[in-house]
Amino acid sequence: MSASAAIAGEVELVPVQSIAVISGKGGAGKSCLAVNLAVSLSELGRRVILLDADFAKGNVDSLMNIKPAFNLAHVMSGEKQLYEVLIEGPAGVTVVPGANGVIEMARMSQFQHADLIGLFSNLGIDADTMVIDCGSGLSDCLLINSRAAREVLLVVGDEPAALQDAFSTISALNKMSGVRRFRIVANQVETSQQGLDLYAKLMKYSERYLDVLLDYCGSIPFDTQLLQAVKEQQLVVTAHPRSAAAMALKKLAARVDKWPRPQSPGGHVEFFVERLIKTENETR
Repeated sequence: MSASAAIAGEVELVPVQSIAVISGKGGAGKSCLAVNLAVSLSELGRRVILLDADFAKGNVDSLMNIKPAFNLAHVMSGEKQLYEVLIEGPAGVTVVPGANGVIEMARMSQFQHADLIGLFSNLGIDADTMVIDCGSGLSDCLLINSRAAREVLLVVGDEPAALQDAFSTISALNKMSGVRRFRIVANQVETSQQGLDLYAKLMKYSERYLDVLLDYCGSIPFDTQLLQAVKEQQLVVTAHPRSAAAMALKKLAARVDKWPRPQSPGGHVEFFVERLIKTENETR
């Protein structure tokens, strides 16, 4: 069914399970994981929207080898409606293209981000899952999308700097956005034990300094076939489905598919916008 038909009210909306995919720093493989996760969830029967919310360095379109004519910058400027910029990606994933390198998008205020999130409540597209590829590092975009999302999936590598950035991100989102549960995935590890060791380090820190719950979701191994797929603008889960990375990504998707889904209207993103406005009014 088309997006315009959905807007006309022909789709019975269901609560959307929104998943913010984040990392403490660039180079963690976050976007690559997000797009492969979105496609893998779609292959499991989910109706998936993939939002490229990395407004500074978004590359979802490049990773999926799609060439959108319009993006979110055209929506925020009023040139296009949200449904007009949607594009169908691999496995039927509905992609909302970001605005890579558009300075105005990268510097949007929290309320401009809230307006953007609110547009999805009026779209009415037939979807039950939204994967949000957030920008790396701390920003208003990350704070807003993490607070709005039902789930926060933190992608982390085992380099000392990456681990420290992960600590800082968990702490900031907990204190500034009220996020109390983080799903953790170790990326580009040499062995599964390396991923478990990384998780243990995060747990030790969080138990000592924070009141958060960390849920380990497994690891994605370093795989030359994944690197080759990225170079060729292909997805490893479709181009090399039997590779170690693809199998791990599909295992991650199967785990995500078993997470509890929202059952109430509170799963819709517009409720976050209402909470944000209420908070602003209370502080005046």
